[in-house]
Amino acid sequence: MFTSLISSIIAFGIAALVIVIAGSRLARQADRLADQSGLGEALFGVLLLAGVTSLPDFAATLSAAVDSRPDLAMSNVMGSMAVNLVFLGVGDMVYRKANLEHAAASPVNLMLAGLLIVLLTLPLLAIFTPKVTLWGVHPVTPVIVAAYLFGLHLVRRTQAKPMWFPRRTHQTVPDVPERHYRGHSRILWFDFTAMAIVTGIAGWILMEAAKGIADQTGLSETLIGGLFTALATSTPELVTTIAAIRIGALTLAVSNIFGTNCFNMLVVAAADVGYARGSIYHDMAPVQMTWVLVGILMSAILLLGLVRRETYGIGRIGFESALILGVYAIALSVVVVSN
Repeated sequence: MFTSLISSIIAFGIAALVIVIAGSRLARQADRLADQSGLGEALFGVLLLAGVTSLPDFAATLSAAVDSRPDLAMSNVMGSMAVNLVFLGVGDMVYRKANLEHAAASPVNLMLAGLLIVLLTLPLLAIFTPKVTLWGVHPVTPVIVAAYLFGLHLVRRTQAKPMWFPRRTHQTVPDVPERHYRGHSRILWFDFTAMAIVTGIAGWILMEAAKGIADQTGLSETLIGGLFTALATSTPELVTTIAAIRIGALTLAVSNIFGTNCFNMLVVAAADVGYARGSIYHDMAPVQMTWVLVGILMSAILLLGLVRRETYGIGRIGFESALILGVYAIALSVVVVSN
């Protein structure tokens, strides 16, 4: 699509900027629609905002898979999931009143963290199984979709009839709907939908530019996908998370990250469907497993933080935030050295 390195870099930068601008608007509209629709921040973050902020990842990953670039596709989506979890650590640093995981205590967020760990193990199982496909799709792919849908069912039941409640403290910020947005639903939904479309198109352009950069610079697709496009396509999550924290929608901020990563497992499934040469899990480079394992480790660390609910930590951030930032830095170093 882009014939020169300069045009690829310019397109990459513009697409990333568009994603940032659209993402900031999405957070504000999502908070209002969560209250107005009655879903609440947690469910709205999982069911709608997560899908919308994942559109750049979906467009970029599917584009690379269809173009028979398994490393670029999988490193983008897996790298994005690791980056998204890092954004929770960044959000913890932004929210200075207490540890973010303490203030945003929610049974839904615990359920989402557990669901994400389950979903992330499935591609690993696919890698270590025989190279068998049905109509060009690995059998694990429909299992991922089924597990995601069943997980949403559990999340919805947890929201409707929670079997336990987090201890309320002075630092806890409950998800209490506000009702003063009535009368503007059509405008809000239109704006939300428009920003969703814009982020999706920008994600596709971003990956086309990334392909041009990889082809014209000789950099590995694993490095391009796991670092550059992963960071760029994940900017909606960063922007929406920080924006949600600033307006006090803490549950939305946390559920958006976990919900987005769970939704990104559908992106992994779509990549296997779009990949025409068989199972994408077996054709990607072994280094891609690094991002999967790191995602499981970081999710487990955050789950511990959600259960422990440390009020303050070193530098006023939780131990889990410090750990995931360190884990990501080490993982990124390993991937860079490996390429």
